[in-house]
Amino acid sequence: MKNLLLFLSLCFLTNLQAQQPDLQQRYESAIAHLNSQLVGERVFNQHIDIHWFPDNSGAWYVHESPDEKAYRKVSLPGLEISVLFDHERLARALSELLEEDIAATDLPIARLQYESADELEFWVKDKHLSLNPKTMELTEMEEGDNSWNRRESESPDGAWTVFPKDHNLFVKPTAGGAERALTTAGKKDYDYASWYGWGDILEGENADNPEHFRVNWSPDGEWIHAEIRDLRSASKMYLLDWSVDTLYRPRLLSYYRGSPGDTGMVYQIPVFINVKTGKEMRPDIPRPTHINSVSVHWAEEPGKVFLIYASRGYQNQYIQSYDLNTGELDLVYHESSPTNIDNFWYRFDEQQDYLYVLSEKSGWRQLYRLNLSTGEEEALTKGEHFIHEVYHIDDEKKLVFFQAAGKEAGANPYHRYFYKMKIGAAPQLLTPESANHEVSLSPDGRYFVDNISTIEQPAKTVLRSAEDGSVLQALGETLLVDLDHWTAPETFTATARDGETTIYGALWRPSHFDPERKYPVIDATYTGPHTQRYPRSFRAAFYEQAMAELGFIVVRVDGLGSSGRSKAFHDYSYKNLGGNLEDHVLAIRQLGEKYDWVDTNRVGIFGHSAGGYDAAHALLAFPDFYKVGVASSADHDHRMEKAWWPEMYMGWPVDEAYEEQSNITMAANLKGKLLITHGGIDENVNPSATFKLAEALVQADKQFDMKIFPSQRHGYRGQVNKYFTKLRWNYFVEHLLGEAPIWELDIP
Repeated sequence: MKNLLLFLSLCFLTNLQAQQPDLQQRYESAIAHLNSQLVGERVFNQHIDIHWFPDNSGAWYVHESPDEKAYRKVSLPGLEISVLFDHERLARALSELLEEDIAATDLPIARLQYESADELEFWVKDKHLSLNPKTMELTEMEEGDNSWNRRESESPDGAWTVFPKDHNLFVKPTAGGAERALTTAGKKDYDYASWYGWGDILEGENADNPEHFRVNWSPDGEWIHAEIRDLRSASKMYLLDWSVDTLYRPRLLSYYRGSPGDTGMVYQIPVFINVKTGKEMRPDIPRPTHINSVSVHWAEEPGKVFLIYASRGYQNQYIQSYDLNTGELDLVYHESSPTNIDNFWYRFDEQQDYLYVLSEKSGWRQLYRLNLSTGEEEALTKGEHFIHEVYHIDDEKKLVFFQAAGKEAGANPYHRYFYKMKIGAAPQLLTPESANHEVSLSPDGRYFVDNISTIEQPAKTVLRSAEDGSVLQALGETLLVDLDHWTAPETFTATARDGETTIYGALWRPSHFDPERKYPVIDATYTGPHTQRYPRSFRAAFYEQAMAELGFIVVRVDGLGSSGRSKAFHDYSYKNLGGNLEDHVLAIRQLGEKYDWVDTNRVGIFGHSAGGYDAAHALLAFPDFYKVGVASSADHDHRMEKAWWPEMYMGWPVDEAYEEQSNITMAANLKGKLLITHGGIDENVNPSATFKLAEALVQADKQFDMKIFPSQRHGYRGQVNKYFTKLRWNYFVEHLLGEAPIWELDIP
């Protein structure tokens, strides 16, 4: 196990409960409580991932303890638990193969795949291996010719092979014969059967975009669906890479990425080509961009497809049927919203008699079924609850398995439960425990694994029957070692800015917490239109503990505008991404009224990406409340962001809301201490807005701090991540605690 220092530090803290340790000790405790230092060292089985066998005969999983990392399997329907393979024999075989000592209790296996009862595949370091778990024969797999032509696609009947050439699409008989062009309109930056990759980075101004190839065959092999990647009017974003040691001038990097409201976008134009005749069909729909491209689902009737797409701005969702022979379009489904349609989900049944969709059009996310013959729509679920996911629909038995929150009376609206529903009947609760349930359903729909926990309650993982939810077998539970000093985060509620709605949050206290002291508060934030901050399961139990150990109360709050509750709750953030923070302020003030140890005169905030926007926005919109902020890799002005995210939540076309929500236009409001950081080659959230905010702060004559990490993209890694962790800790220690920070820290 990792280090004696961690153990001694935790033992020291056990004897220190009601005392305030000195700063050096608090730093050591913060390091010891990093999630990376606890999980797998002092915390085991926070969540057990199950991997179902494709033949429905069982599943495998990893069970951890201080003594070993064990690969186990559970047989179905027998429920017998055994080892997946002989750990000792495999350790000996790996030790011989790698010429180093491999411990049977900590096998360095990655990407394990169950192929059959006689074959497991996995990677150990750079070796791709195959193991027969019955004979324990270990084989190093030959990767073969990795240059196999991924730029070809064979028809379902094997008769034809299509491939790209000279920006067009060509076909040839698979058995041999002359090739012929299926298309002729392709040219540079107008490529058939290609697509746009968000990670496609170009070096230099005139570099060619990476080549891609993708086609989608009709089941009968007569038609091909492809896309034309049209870059001719696409706008670029730019980066300067200063991080290459051998270069003494920066590399110019660029990538195609439209900003909100841009017309200079990458366009992905759907086309359908008849392989035999070369006939090309293009549906008469608005030209789709890379942020609202068209999904295609082949119809059971030959020569027909379904087109699924959203309008620019995501206020309209369409499903249309398209006849490839006549070009006729028929509207199958249309949904509109005055705000946005977020996270649209659909499914056709196997016979394509029905279309299932999840929609918030009733005010809550519910499941609907549309009869494709009659056009009649019915709500399969109703009520004031939110369906997060449909796991499986059994068309033959007319069964639906889904996960929802807020359905059970008195339950925490963030805790998710699992249900089975016979279509036409009321849903049946399969997970009755008052907790959050993270579920994995078996491929045949007969079993599911349930990780049961809350932020305060360690997880229990069980195998359950999908028939009635009965527990069939325990698979494991969270084990905490040498953490007697630790107290789980505390959940709390507050009243939102509308004076009515209950909002939820959690707070972390230091392990040396003393209720007689007053603690500064740090808000760990992330703008939440598409996610939630409330930590619903025990997997989040230690997320903010390290920061708390320095002598802070750390909070997470979901204000009005975050996801997973009502549509009205969600819509508070539409064109108002910064508004969520008003509820953070109210929640922290209400905590101060409840607890004497919460110091609402010393409040800080930090966040990354959209959370970085929050952190800077907090100091600018609420300068008398938030005193210290660390904003990393932030989208400080949504007009400078990638198009899809702001257009979904700030609206399209661009209007005055973008100006009002910009941190840059509010720079003159700064009163507190602000640190802004960014990765120099961040292609996800371009650093340009951070530079622009810096310039605005200078022009407003405001003091601030700034760090650019030249080698980093959107997430900070390796040594830079350790550096940033210390930087963020020290910023709050100095400016919120008023103590002299310590830099000489060894973060593993």
